[in-house]
Amino acid sequence: MLKKLILLNAMVLLVLSLYSQAKKPTIMVVPSDNWCIKNGYTMTYDELGTLKTLPDYKLALQNETDLLMTIAKINTMMSDRGFPLVNLESALKNMEQESAEVSMLTSKAGGNIAENPIDVLQRSANADIIIQLTYVINQQGPQRSITFLLQGLDAYTNKQIAGAQGTGEPSFATQTPVLLEEAVLAHIDDFNSRLQAHFDDLFANGREIVFQARIFDTSNIDLEEEFLFNNERLELGEIIEDWVSKNTVQGRFSTPNYTQNVIRFDQVRIPLYDDRGRANDTRRWLRDLRTLLNGNPFNQQCKSYTRGLGEVWLIIGEK
Repeated sequence: MLKKLILLNAMVLLVLSLYSQAKKPTIMVVPSDNWCIKNGYTMTYDELGTLKTLPDYKLALQNETDLLMTIAKINTMMSDRGFPLVNLESALKNMEQESAEVSMLTSKAGGNIAENPIDVLQRSANADIIIQLTYVINQQGPQRSITFLLQGLDAYTNKQIAGAQGTGEPSFATQTPVLLEEAVLAHIDDFNSRLQAHFDDLFANGREIVFQARIFDTSNIDLEEEFLFNNERLELGEIIEDWVSKNTVQGRFSTPNYTQNVIRFDQVRIPLYDDRGRANDTRRWLRDLRTLLNGNPFNQQCKSYTRGLGEVWLIIGEK
């Protein structure tokens, strides 16, 4: 009997190990803001009256063959190591084809919030990790070398979770992708192991997001309104906080701000996949809370909208 239990445990551990190895983060390689700005590939975006400068990936890819080929080379290197890829050029084309996609969400009463083009791209591409690429070509007589910087960013939090940088040996090679491959090879495995370690943490402990519960100024209640719910009389804010606790991985979150009109939840860890095995996101995660507040005893209309990938707001009092 003991031997059977040991064998069963060993098989379970093997299956779990193989399963975790099979799950790799989806990545998308983009030129860094620094590279785009220095090379003149930018766009201006009006965010609620404030002009912001953003990288223009489409213009950069259309005009810089070296950039296109260099990104393709990194994609190939990552693909050879088993990482699923979202191709930047294809993602941009798909985004343009979705003409129904709106970057301004408006409530029926006129409330609105902006979503900039980079947010739209990242959301529609649905990549777990964004790899920002910066490179400079150095000329040394007839020889050339490349200085590069790779930054792996969590697409939801924009936190850097991996990095690699260096300068390749001088070479007579003329193609930038060849120079990059020669320079990156010494660093790529350590870089990838850091990406995988971060993804393993997401898989085990959930994806980190920010959630805010807010009140429209036309609402007839606030977050201190009391309700009889599950045989307890609690404030609406307490009920929302209890829901967040039950719907996060191991109840992991913090509440740095709690007032009658706003509750901010930071470091909220939501499951990477839902109960149907689908990749989870902020809007899907919040859907059950919105449904809860629509019903008895609350009977509140709610509007949810996202700020980029990693932050979602639930506005109570209107649709």
